Amino acid sequence: MGQKLKAAGWISIGAMAGALATVQLQAVARGGLAPLPLEELQQLAAVFGMVKTDYVEPVDEKKLITDAISGMVSSLDPHSVYFDKKSYKEFREGTSGRFVGVGIEITQEDGLVKVVSPIEGSPADRAGLKPNDLITRIDDTAVKGLSLNEAVKKMRGEPKTKVLLTIFRKDENRTFPVTIVREEIRTQSVRGKVIEPGYAWIRLSQFQERTVGDFVTKMEQIYKQEPNLKGLVLDLRNDPGGLLNAAVAVSAAFLPENVTVVSTNGQLAESKFTYKASPEFYQLRSGTDPLKGLPAALKTVPLVVLVNEGSASASEIVAGALQDHKRATVMGNQTFGKGSVQTVRPLGPDTGIKLTTARYYTPSGKSIQARGIVPDVMVDETAEGSPFAALRTREADLDKHLNSGQGAEVKDAGREKAREEALKRLEEEAKKTPELRRPPELGSDKDFPLAQAINQLKGRPVLVSKTAVVEPKNEKKEN
Repeated sequence: MGQKLKAAGWISIGAMAGALATVQLQAVARGGLAPLPLEELQQLAAVFGMVKTDYVEPVDEKKLITDAISGMVSSLDPHSVYFDKKSYKEFREGTSGRFVGVGIEITQEDGLVKVVSPIEGSPADRAGLKPNDLITRIDDTAVKGLSLNEAVKKMRGEPKTKVLLTIFRKDENRTFPVTIVREEIRTQSVRGKVIEPGYAWIRLSQFQERTVGDFVTKMEQIYKQEPNLKGLVLDLRNDPGGLLNAAVAVSAAFLPENVTVVSTNGQLAESKFTYKASPEFYQLRSGTDPLKGLPAALKTVPLVVLVNEGSASASEIVAGALQDHKRATVMGNQTFGKGSVQTVRPLGPDTGIKLTTARYYTPSGKSIQARGIVPDVMVDETAEGSPFAALRTREADLDKHLNSGQGAEVKDAGREKAREEALKRLEEEAKKTPELRRPPELGSDKDFPLAQAINQLKGRPVLVSKTAVVEPKNEKKEN
């Protein structure tokens, strides 16, 4: 089993993260020769010839081909992309948790680059960039018309060089420039501390190669400081995902050995797979169990998992597994809903494609794609509510998103009404100073959802959500 996983390569399920598969590109499908649509290929060749000879000025042949490949792949869904030489290198660097750039997780919205979240401690974070900020220009280049890949390339660069970003902030209805000095981003994906005697908080901001080791180290530190831990909060808010192995490992840290963590299903035989809470399913290269040093008490300590609309992919796998096995109480807001698996295939020594190859399912068989995890207890961001939650982009809002595979999606009139109310509230909020609009730091004594999680662990009353709107369930159909 372990050898099978290594042969298949690493698998990416994160919004911007993943890993490199070792499977060679072949001209045949897994089940034999792939049929080629000859008439359509002849049309493609004819268009290529016309552009080459008739276009107003000479064009680069290689660029035409790579643009055709890029367009073919990106038309499938929001997470399938083509990597040229530079972006391929940067992609691999990103999975290790080290790269040179400004330090933001991004997606695309209306042709612009949208900030999902700044990486904690990064230049972008220090410059004050916020979730939902829209990047309209990068230096002198308008973002409209650029692919997400091209935008990433322009923001990356050499250490200590500057990049000028033009930001449109919706909630303030203003556009402003921000100059950021690029630096090597060494993302700290794990933070944690003892909140008060007997209760601790551990936060995962991404699932990278180093996440599992950092998680084990932090939990050992917490137990050394507080040997009689009565309750733990696992904070996955705004965690966009990352490596599947890391998600399985973190889940396994809390679950009984060998129970199902997540299953995947797609066209390829190797995409039909079940991952369990056992070392052979999550250990990477060393061959040793990275969870071996964890305190045994972690398997039974009362646990709350905090999630929100920014919790995606790998973080949804962890929340779904712990929820289905009734190992934890999931609290917060409905998650992003990215329930698809991406595999990176090389096209040569330094280019490749990231292709959606499977959907993933929680242990009970639920597809999270375009729906997300619904918490056991809905909790607002503040004591006053979460008035802007309905405005946040989720997987189901993305153009060309993959459906759940478990029935047609249903538009929710309640969510549309909540959007209208949130827009009105934004107008009032825009009148406040930036200091008054700044959200409390996660893990601080002003972190309202964390306070409610501690109340849950102590058996005290929890202030449940006043404003949360849950996306309607997909109509289940038998396959």
